[in-house]
Amino acid sequence: MGVDHWVICFDDPFPHPVFGEAFLGSAMNLIWYEDEQCNSKKPDQFLPNISDINCCNTKPMRVLLDTNILIHREASTVVRRDIGNVFFWLDKLRHDKCAHPVSVAEIAKHKDEKVRNSFAAKLQSYNILKSTAPMSKEAAQFAATDKTENDRNDTIIVNEVHASRVDFLITEDRGVHTKASILGIADRVFTIDAFLEKVTAENPTLVDYKILAVKKVVFGAVDIKGDFFDSFRQDYGGAAFDKWFARKADETAYVCYEGNDLVAFLYLKVEGTDENYNDITPTFSAKRRLKIGTFKVEMNGYKLGERFLKILFDNALRQQVDEVYVTIFPHSEGQQRLVQLLQDFGFVEHGTKTGAYGKEMVLVRDMRPAFNVDAPALTFPYVSTGTRAFLVPIYPAYHTSLLPDSILRNESPATFVEQFPHRNAIRKVYISRSINRDLRRGDAIVFYRTGGFHASVVTTVGVIDNVHLQIRDEQHFISLCRKRSVFTDKELAEHWNYNPRSRPFAVEFLYALSFTKRPNMKELIQHGIIRDVNSAPRGFEPIAKDHFVSILKLSQSDNRAVVH
Repeated sequence: MGVDHWVICFDDPFPHPVFGEAFLGSAMNLIWYEDEQCNSKKPDQFLPNISDINCCNTKPMRVLLDTNILIHREASTVVRRDIGNVFFWLDKLRHDKCAHPVSVAEIAKHKDEKVRNSFAAKLQSYNILKSTAPMSKEAAQFAATDKTENDRNDTIIVNEVHASRVDFLITEDRGVHTKASILGIADRVFTIDAFLEKVTAENPTLVDYKILAVKKVVFGAVDIKGDFFDSFRQDYGGAAFDKWFARKADETAYVCYEGNDLVAFLYLKVEGTDENYNDITPTFSAKRRLKIGTFKVEMNGYKLGERFLKILFDNALRQQVDEVYVTIFPHSEGQQRLVQLLQDFGFVEHGTKTGAYGKEMVLVRDMRPAFNVDAPALTFPYVSTGTRAFLVPIYPAYHTSLLPDSILRNESPATFVEQFPHRNAIRKVYISRSINRDLRRGDAIVFYRTGGFHASVVTTVGVIDNVHLQIRDEQHFISLCRKRSVFTDKELAEHWNYNPRSRPFAVEFLYALSFTKRPNMKELIQHGIIRDVNSAPRGFEPIAKDHFVSILKLSQSDNRAVVH
């Protein structure tokens, strides 16, 4: 039969058992070539696509894709980069793409024939689960509240994860995420953005792009021909949108690029009390408002949505508006995700706007000073002097990376472009071994950048959103802190294992206020906030209300962001 030729591929996630034992620490696979094939090839031609071989640190998983993800993928009208990124990583990591029979049935009834036909043609690219897991006692509790077929299907799908028939679930359905949290499997159910955060963190050597800093540009400098704007053309009359965009050539917008590709765009417009709102029902009363004219962010695991919300709120404070509002067609999953993000930060549905292209949802956020101690994100970026306050240290090596808007004058902005998720995020994580762990949501934390008598300064106020004290294990700790702290997964593991008798805890906080002036240790001692040079904070040190107020005054903080 001739000579058999084999090529050994190192770092393959499906190793041959015999050769795997011979080369411990390296997974590999064997590829067989016929003698005729080998005679026609040079040695370096056996693997012409060697750069495409997976060299990853994660074993292949069974990943269940919810109906909304599958429909996204097969939609033919709008190109979705975030969905493309998900499937890129699923293929890159050789994860098994699974679909549930209830999803197949749902898509078969989809109103868009193109979606139905596209999915039917690609069924072979998915592993359709051959059976449904028996309903667990824990999941059965949802029967009392599941009112619709969709609700019942959601329970069936999340139960597959609970039964461990699949490793993970990717879904944009908030109801599914709520059920997963109740079942204690929230760490195995991901949104698109959370999944991208996970895989880019676990496989840093495979990430081949960086996020550039947010830039302020004129409309005319943006290439409108790219597919980024296709969703706007679809909603606003195609060529009519292009003409509107051209008329805005000299107006400014905020943009962010991934390589040469536009991934985020924000246009803001200040409107006075004489603005005409006849097309909005119920009509608006006379107020000074900031309108979100155009807003789109593609999800890629880099927290760009939160970064652009921070820009939005900064402008709202600067312009001293009473309200911020946006009109949006909640047609696609991307638009619905944007609605959810806005609602997470206090936007509420007001009514509808009726225009030439149909009815849009109107979302409004009240910007008058207020503070919700039970849900501070709803009143972000306001901080309150009526809550408890703590002084907490942060080393210079981590300070500006975690708190980029609090950059010091002697630091180079070029060093801190927003190419990491924790820099973009509004919600951040601070890791501590502080003896004082009596913290709660709504508490204010003042960050103290260490450095000595003259160089130590207070720079920032955050508002605690959550405190994680009961952390199960290393993996749970990493999942809580990933992409919102300054540390890599490896560094987080090192923190967790540094002292098993004193495990760290994690504090989620909202990055609320950067100081205009940064009082140093000398000033803090002079005003009685710190007792002496030996009393610098070593953990979460409580400070009196009058000392917190003094810090805000000394720092010349924007009083518009403070609720007294």
